[in-house]
Amino acid sequence: MSAATKEKLLEGALRTLVEQGIAKTSARTIAATAGVGQGLIFYHFGSVDELLAAACRFGAERRVAVYRDRLAELGSLAELLEFGREMHAEERAAGQVAVLGQLLAAGQTSPALAAATAAGLALWIEELETVLTRLLAATPLAGFTDPSGLARAAAASFVGIELYEGVDPQGAGRALDALEQLAGLAQALEGLGPVSRRAVRHGLRRGGRD
Repeated sequence: MSAATKEKLLEGALRTLVEQGIAKTSARTIAATAGVGQGLIFYHFGSVDELLAAACRFGAERRVAVYRDRLAELGSLAELLEFGREMHAEERAAGQVAVLGQLLAAGQTSPALAAATAAGLALWIEELETVLTRLLAATPLAGFTDPSGLARAAAASFVGIELYEGVDPQGAGRALDALEQLAGLAQALEGLGPVSRRAVRHGLRRGGRD
C-alpha cells in the first residue's frame, strides 16, 4: 500500500503541475488530484518541494524508458533527427512539455527542484550520448566530434524549442525545419565512399589546426 500511495502522489504532483501550474501546486491541490490525504505528502516525502523533486525524477525515468528501445534501433543521424521531431509531438501531447516548463520556472528559486530537474535532463542526455556515439562512429565526423557535448547541446535545443513553441508555434516549427536540413547533410556524409571520407577527414584535421 505504501508504494502504491507514493506512486499516486508522484503522479498527482505531475498532473497538478500540468493542470494548475506551479503557482497553484500545493499540498492541498496535489492531495486532491491524487485522491489521498495531505498528511501523506509529508509522511512519505517530508515537504511539497521534496515530492516535486521526486516526481521530476520519476517522470523523467518513465519517459526515457518509453523511448529507450526506439533510440537503440536508430541506424543513422537522419533517423535520429526524424525521431526528435516525432518525440517532440508525443511529449507535447502527453503534457510533458508543460511539466518541464513549470519545473524550470520553479527551479529558479528552489535548489531542490533545480537539482531534480537537472538530474531528469541528465537521464535524457545519457541516452542521447549513447546513440550519438554509436551513430557518429559510422561517419567521417568520428574522432572530430564530442558526443557528450553534442548530447547536451541537443538536449538544450530541445528544451528551448519546446518552451518556444508555447509563445511562437510558427517560429518553433521553423527551428525544427532548420534542424531537418541537417538530415540531408548527415545522409550525404554517411553515403560517402572511402576516398571522399578521407578527404573530409583531412579537411577537418586542417580546419582543427587552423
